[in-house]
Amino acid sequence: MGLLFSKVWQRMICNKEMRILMLGLDAAGKTTILYKLKLSDVVSTVPTIGFNVETVEYRNINFTVWDVDGQDKIRKLWRFYYGGTDGLIFVVDSSDRDRINDAKEELHHLLSEPEMENAVLLVLANKQDLPNAMSASDVIHALELQKMQHRKWFIQSTVAPTGDGLYEGLDWLSRALCSK
Repeated sequence: MGLLFSKVWQRMICNKEMRILMLGLDAAGKTTILYKLKLSDVVSTVPTIGFNVETVEYRNINFTVWDVDGQDKIRKLWRFYYGGTDGLIFVVDSSDRDRINDAKEELHHLLSEPEMENAVLLVLANKQDLPNAMSASDVIHALELQKMQHRKWFIQSTVAPTGDGLYEGLDWLSRALCSK
């Protein structure tokens, strides 16, 4: 009985340290999201060269978030960050219809890597405030998320500068990681 209570209590509080990798094409809003979560404020950003890493405390989980440059030339280096990843936040610019297929190819490629097979996936359909932005449903179809039968995944519409949707996405990520 004590063991059962202990497991139930652990799931309720879930004090864990998690390694989260945040990827996406350049200009998707990764750095804006990272600093909105970390500082609860919008900071002026410039294109990331290399990576940013921050610890974000949310609920009872400490997320070590690695925000890695998404420029085309750098994407082949993403694989060096995969080891030990518990969760992937993949950020998509919902208004960039010209590159949604590139985002799909990059996402499916990185998820096929052995180091990423157990990572849960949170897709942030960012920039929902921009004209002609794809809905979350449109992004699901464009990224072919519905084909991912053996992976925990979730999509959340977001507007990074205002924080709209970010905490709902982290709520799901937190629950998914605690139930792992």
